[in-house]
Amino acid sequence: MKIIGVIPARYASTRFPGKPLADICGRPMIWWVYQKVKQIKELDELYVATDDERIENVCKTYDMKVIMTSDKHPNHIARIHEVSDKIKADYYICVCGDEPLINIESVRKIIPSEVNNNEPLFIGARRKLKDPAETIDNANIKVVTGEDDLGIYCSRTPIPYPKGTLLFDYYKTVGIECFNKKGLDFFVNTPIGKIEKVEDVDYIRFLEHGKKIYFKEVDSYSLSVDTPKDLEKVISIIQSQEK
Repeated sequence: MKIIGVIPARYASTRFPGKPLADICGRPMIWWVYQKVKQIKELDELYVATDDERIENVCKTYDMKVIMTSDKHPNHIARIHEVSDKIKADYYICVCGDEPLINIESVRKIIPSEVNNNEPLFIGARRKLKDPAETIDNANIKVVTGEDDLGIYCSRTPIPYPKGTLLFDYYKTVGIECFNKKGLDFFVNTPIGKIEKVEDVDYIRFLEHGKKIYFKEVDSYSLSVDTPKDLEKVISIIQSQEK
């Protein structure tokens, strides 16, 4: 079984341009993510997938493997798909380039134990929300699952609605994903649906077309860097860890 790790990183972020190169304690954020992910022994290879020469140059400076991809991709999944066209593997593990605090054990949890090339496969991760502010933040994608971690729906609004009881936990998706080649092919060859367009959540493309997706529960704190304020929090956490 061959497993490739991919860290998609683009420069032109709407809310935080150039964030993969944002300085964290003297090194770019993409370096911190790469150092975390390369500790995962199950990965046969690890690449940063970018569309920007500035990120490519930094990767080469720090001896990180990098693949240049098109700057026309509408989302990170399409970028990973281009990697899958260039490098053959059974699974492609994506760790978003804005997750410098990612727990590698959480990544390991979504790696399948056997090869499944018969149907499109997507496995993500979810963690319990403990902060009410996180729950109402529409940058956090909430997810509802059924038996065997089967994904039922994803939304930017808090789901499910607490009419019948308050005795439940909200969950958000974490920036780690596993695809097989068929899963990536299905995604890029399937037009965006009505619900996905409304929510602006990529995973809904699978659900709208009746494809099964899974979200494994992980017990780890992960803070995605979406804004400069998020970066300040991450720097504070890393500084405390290094003392």
